[in-house]
Amino acid sequence: MAELLLLANPAVIRDRDGVSLSVDFDSIAELRSWLDLAGLNSPDLLISEHDSTTEDGRPFRALNAFPTWHGWEIYARAVDYTDPGPLDTTTADQLAALAVTA
Repeated sequence: MAELLLLANPAVIRDRDGVSLSVDFDSIAELRSWLDLAGLNSPDLLISEHDSTTEDGRPFRALNAFPTWHGWEIYARAVDYTDPGPLDTTTADQLAALAVTA
């Protein structure tokens, strides 16, 4: 089990009920890589990918995968925020100045 989980760098691992694990990854790319490296990315893998927004309107893409391994149910999740985030003050000021001159 340790080798399976350590093939990647999960952000959080939680035992849900003694027969299932919840595993969170920092990015969708990390989750996909882990599924491939662990040999869990099969054609019958239950997977869900969707776009949504947070309560404050920030857009994101989430990936959930539900592989099984030797009787263990694994609930894997990753979220990528799809906006660039807030601009730093210098960049915002430069863009505002550019807009005034245009």
